[in-house]
Amino acid sequence: MREQTKRTKTSGAKPKKRKKRISGRGWFYGIFFTIVIGIVCGIIGYLLIVLNGERILEENGSKLEFGEASIIYDAEGQEISRLYDYMDHREIAEFAEIPEVMRNAIVATEDERFYEHSGLDFWAIGRAVVKDVIARSAVEGASTITQQLAKNVFLSADKTFFRKATEASIAVALEQQMTKDEILTMYLNRIYFGKGIHGIKAAADYYFGVELQDLELWQAATLAAMPKAPNRYNPVNDPEASMNRRAVVLELMYKQGYITAEEKEQAKAVVYKAPARAEEMKNGSYQAYVDYVIEEAMEITNMTEEELRVSGLHIYTSLSQQAQKAMDEQYANDDNFEKSNDDQISQSSMIIIDHRNGEIKALSGGRYYEEKGWNRVDKRRQPGSAIKPLVVYGPALETGKYFPWTTLKNDKKCFSNYCPSDAWGAVPVTMTQAVKESRNLAAVWMLNEIGVSKGAAFAEKLGLQIEKEDRNLALALGGLTKGASPLEMATAYSIIANGGKSVDPHTITKIEGKSYKGYEYESPAAKQLMSPDTAWYLTEMMQSVVSKGGTGARAAIDRPVAGKTGTTQHGIPGLKGDKIRDAWFVGYTPEWTAAVWMGYDKTDKDHLLTKGGGQSAAALFSKVMLPAMKGVEKGSFGQPEGVKKEETPMKITNFKAEFVEEEVKVRLSWDPLDDKDITYEVYRKESGASDYIHFSDAVNPYVEDMSVFPGVTYEYYVLAYDAKTEKRSDPTTAITVSIPEVSLDLPDIPMEPVPSDPVETLPGEEGLPPETGGGIGNGGDGGLPIETDTPQNTEQPGTGNGEGATEPTPTPSTEQNIDQLLERLGDDGV
Repeated sequence: MREQTKRTKTSGAKPKKRKKRISGRGWFYGIFFTIVIGIVCGIIGYLLIVLNGERILEENGSKLEFGEASIIYDAEGQEISRLYDYMDHREIAEFAEIPEVMRNAIVATEDERFYEHSGLDFWAIGRAVVKDVIARSAVEGASTITQQLAKNVFLSADKTFFRKATEASIAVALEQQMTKDEILTMYLNRIYFGKGIHGIKAAADYYFGVELQDLELWQAATLAAMPKAPNRYNPVNDPEASMNRRAVVLELMYKQGYITAEEKEQAKAVVYKAPARAEEMKNGSYQAYVDYVIEEAMEITNMTEEELRVSGLHIYTSLSQQAQKAMDEQYANDDNFEKSNDDQISQSSMIIIDHRNGEIKALSGGRYYEEKGWNRVDKRRQPGSAIKPLVVYGPALETGKYFPWTTLKNDKKCFSNYCPSDAWGAVPVTMTQAVKESRNLAAVWMLNEIGVSKGAAFAEKLGLQIEKEDRNLALALGGLTKGASPLEMATAYSIIANGGKSVDPHTITKIEGKSYKGYEYESPAAKQLMSPDTAWYLTEMMQSVVSKGGTGARAAIDRPVAGKTGTTQHGIPGLKGDKIRDAWFVGYTPEWTAAVWMGYDKTDKDHLLTKGGGQSAAALFSKVMLPAMKGVEKGSFGQPEGVKKEETPMKITNFKAEFVEEEVKVRLSWDPLDDKDITYEVYRKESGASDYIHFSDAVNPYVEDMSVFPGVTYEYYVLAYDAKTEKRSDPTTAITVSIPEVSLDLPDIPMEPVPSDPVETLPGEEGLPPETGGGIGNGGDGGLPIETDTPQNTEQPGTGNGEGATEPTPTPSTEQNIDQLLERLGDDGV
């Protein structure tokens, strides 16, 4: 029964299939035939590559094809530059002329295994693939020198799979037909070294003024550093970047055993100086603008500079030849710039942007740019007071609590541990006046009120780089670690000019080409980075800078202009005086914005500006912009609807200050204002003092100063304060009153002589007071800005109304004079 049950349970079950095990012999044959097939396919593929390369070489021979020149056009479609028409800048070198140090430098940098592979470096390809997979992007290339030669000689700059395969074919074929020395020689004669220079022989001559065979280690490393980015790593365009890249090449040469550690360090330390004959090899017009276009085109197309030049592209730009010629003409005039004591000339750069669409209309990289090649338009310098609208007044206005007519205090000299200086003294001013006259204390006080973080955030929205260490009150006066470039400053001011909307500066409007997909500029969606009201208020205030009495009055042209000057003092320890490190003017019309910087590339005690400052930069602005904008339709600054306007401001009139001789006092008077809540604040400064003091508060329109001393000069001004609105009027013009010296004329009284008690006289009493009192008023405004942007065309000092009585007054008696003088002196005596 039990057996029957067992049979019943198992009778319906399917028998399990046994897995067949592959024998060792099976594995062997499988792997063997796979390898064989792979080898066969590899051989066939390699033969196809070789045959294809051989065919291309046979069809093209050994000729060097330069490709089709890319062309740059201006805003009107007129050709301004061909990027590959530089045959005159090429010299063919023989292998024997190329020094070993140059060959080693280029091999160490471009193709470490050059002498080991046969055109394709499969080890390098595998390494690059692994790194790209890890990084999930293309971080390392694997092209050999032979592949680069194949690409440059026979191929266009497109980046298709077929082109890469063809490149490999030609590389293998070249290795079959040419020796390594021949390949390396052809490569060094072909590659581009920037500045329109092709070939190692011309490069040695242009950059160092030496014969190829005489190249030193540091020079060879400098040249070997350039093929990766010729426009960026050549020592003329960017000495610092070139020096850093040279150090990388030297490190590679050291690791690969070509040089010693001592040789490496010595070559790294050499500072490049361009030879005089570099000027003989200029190429093209508007070179700084063209260089900027090339950099922008490289970003757009993702091509190398060499590829860009040979791709036959048609690059259309926003260049205004009229504006560029006007700029070039002024930059060629040495009278516009301060004279130097040696061969390091004072420098400058300028850029013009149409803030309505972001198009860069013209730019200057510096004086004698073709010779020096350092494009200062995007190099950062300290902006000085030109930063005030961007970090102080703009963010203050944006809060809605402050307006151009708001009175700013500047009577506090130290804020925590920061003590800025200001030659104006402690005179409260409106925000507009603070901007017009570039008041330092008012700017620092204002930033302290709104907070440094708010000021920094506002400036960062406009494109400035504010470092962590910059976030202190020195920011109000342009204290930036890295500074700001003319391009950055022009962009920030363009946003103000554009009603607070973002601006995208660019030179390229369109790119076309047979083998290029094409590009047309599309402006990114505009962002409102500040309110239209804030932009309008800033424009209103900065128009006063260009008006009579403003620090930038010399920037005025035949259309509305707003702007701001800026200067930075030298900051060299132990050096006295007010010499200038950087001078700026950044300004705009309703159509275009421009930034001008002046200074020295390398500043020291012998290379500083000594005069002019922001005024010189403002003058250059007007000299360029006036002809540059000829024919550009004139507009006006648009006022936003509903913007809050200043109520009729309080103004004190008929202010007088006169010395009343018989009473030894100064009487101040003015016309009263029709408001019960008005009080009058009287400020006084005596000769020798640096600041005004708050002398008195009055409810009536007159004050008497009984505390004056003979022989001392005093200055007075008055402003009105409204307790309801907490507003202050503009201060009156200061009036100066000079108190005459007093001498005592005692009557002759017969007295017995007392030899032991000589008579003592009080000092300063050599003469009688004049018959009429009163002083000559000084219509000055309290001092000069601490930055050297002294207002231009300021009114001459006026005359106060303290000329004295018109009728003769009786001379007080000697006793009265003595009594009054002793009463004045009090317990302290003379």
